[in-house]
Amino acid sequence: MNWTQLAGSAAAVAVLVWIAWLLKLGESRIADEATAKRMAEDALSGFTAREALVGTNGAAALVLGTDGIAVVKRHGARVAVRRLGRPLWKRASPEGVTIETGERMFGPVLLFGVLPEDVTGLEAQLTLM
Repeated sequence: MNWTQLAGSAAAVAVLVWIAWLLKLGESRIADEATAKRMAEDALSGFTAREALVGTNGAAALVLGTDGIAVVKRHGARVAVRRLGRPLWKRASPEGVTIETGERMFGPVLLFGVLPEDVTGLEAQLTLM
């Protein structure tokens, strides 16, 4: 292998990375409430989203639906979604609110920058329906 082949290969990889970045391939950031709602509706059959709380870092969200609450979290280049039962098991931390999902493989979910009162308010809306 000579230096020309090495440089050409590195340039080709850089171009592919740039194209993937332009197309936003593999991006699973939860940008806003509308994105979180769409992700929950796409993943859960029969789920109709009404409202959402999104962590400020875009890593997780809670979505209120007509028949329950879903948690959405980034999982590599994709998102993972689970339907949660009530009451929500949550604990406050300096970073935000941690939601316990009850699933060992899914694990707890940190809603970065979200206040416990916001989660309680979202959960209370479910009982008003």
